[in-house]
Amino acid sequence: MSKTLLLGDEAIAQAFIDAGGSAINSYPGTPSTQITEYIMKSSEAAQLGIRANWCANEKTALEASIGVAYSGRRAMTCMKHVGMNVCGDPFMNASIIGTKGVLIVVADDPSMFSSQDEQDSRYYGHWAMIPMLEPSCQQQAYDMVFFGYELSEQLGTPVLMRIPTRLAHSRAGVERRPRREQNPISYPSDPKSFVLLPVNAKRLYRELIDKQPKFVASSETSGNNQYIDGPDHSRGIITTGIAYNYLLENYPDGKCPYPVVKITQYPLPTTLLSKLYDQCDEILVLEDGQPFVEELVKGALNKGKTIHGRLDETIRRDGELNAEKVAQALGMPLAQGPEVPEVVVNRPPALCQGCPHADSYAAIVEVMKDYEHGRVFGDIGCYTLGYNMGAINTTVCMGASITMAKGASESGIFPALAVIGDGTFGHSGMTGLLDCVNEQANVVVLILDNNITAMTGGQHSSANQKIRNICIGLGVEPEHIHTIEPLKKDHEEFVRILRQEIAYNGVSVIIPQRTCLVELKKHLGK
Repeated sequence: MSKTLLLGDEAIAQAFIDAGGSAINSYPGTPSTQITEYIMKSSEAAQLGIRANWCANEKTALEASIGVAYSGRRAMTCMKHVGMNVCGDPFMNASIIGTKGVLIVVADDPSMFSSQDEQDSRYYGHWAMIPMLEPSCQQQAYDMVFFGYELSEQLGTPVLMRIPTRLAHSRAGVERRPRREQNPISYPSDPKSFVLLPVNAKRLYRELIDKQPKFVASSETSGNNQYIDGPDHSRGIITTGIAYNYLLENYPDGKCPYPVVKITQYPLPTTLLSKLYDQCDEILVLEDGQPFVEELVKGALNKGKTIHGRLDETIRRDGELNAEKVAQALGMPLAQGPEVPEVVVNRPPALCQGCPHADSYAAIVEVMKDYEHGRVFGDIGCYTLGYNMGAINTTVCMGASITMAKGASESGIFPALAVIGDGTFGHSGMTGLLDCVNEQANVVVLILDNNITAMTGGQHSSANQKIRNICIGLGVEPEHIHTIEPLKKDHEEFVRILRQEIAYNGVSVIIPQRTCLVELKKHLGK
């Protein structure tokens, strides 16, 4: 078949369609968002009856996919790396119950281009003791979707696929395979496997441990991991995923002089690694992310030879891997490009011109000038950019604003304000608001409703148009819930309401409600 130019995300999405996928359940998060969006926009997927859903958060998304797997069909859940923290509960238990037909795609973000941290999702897969795939290119990402489902159904395990930002958002030609039909509905051969009572869980956990040799055998024999010999055994190189490409960029003829073990499937191929260690004087580990393989290799093979990598900062422990860092680690001369002209200056991120959040923050800034010791607790989303306006004091993780404000208020900080968006409120803010109500916390919660999940590309907001009713249902007194349109002409009214609710000793909610201009322009066709 002819090749199609696809992003890494799009290659995974097309492979899901072609591999007989039935449902994808996700939560948007850069750099994973385009996988689910591609399927949502695909006429082919629609004709095949493939379900594509944005869920309230990563936990509900993975649980929905486990439900699809219960019916015998193939499911996928996609997220960014910090989303793994949210779905950790079903993720760990999915490995124990032997879930078949679930591929969990996690897009890590080395260098934190749009994230709070650089955590490496391979640690999650290792912790859960399930197979992991880490493709080195778009074609392999496509092919590994097919392989991942076959592995999952053959060995009775979910499979984690990990990709970094650079693979997710770069394009290459991808050759498609003939489309596979979707699985018919079937039910688990062991119905007890989905009932994690201790009596079942103990048995299932033992079975997961007993599967480990099969996982290693697949890693050794599948062909996804390779030993590539070289004439110079003074150094052996271990590469993982996209790191192999960065290595070859330094050898335009494609011939690295050192022996290389190319890893794209886990558990680690111990036979190949032992061969490399025994034949070479020292080892260099190249991986885009944290020193996951380096730590394991040092633990399993360290018999006196030097192992370089991120732990000894041969390659800096922080930041995205690239060809230049690899060249430096190899002691090769660095190619120097032209200097950046003075006309090019850094431009810090800012709210769009006319963004409704700017008007909300203008009111907050004015009111908080009167409270030297008061604090505004922020959250994840476009409204995080209010930090540069001096409007918020914290940003930690999804949903943290409300519960941090609660904790701060209970410790004596007054006033304690929380700022959260409609999408994030639906993701993980509602439970925090329930805590505030239950403990009668003295907080003012501002839920900035711009009608979409804006920062990840304008997806539907799960709480949109329901926020007031949700707040009432959670127990907030209706007379202390205010909806206002954040506009300059209503600035004084906004300030008045905010001062009024700060003076109230209890839980207050203010909902500034105005559609994101970017989204509005889409609807207007401009």
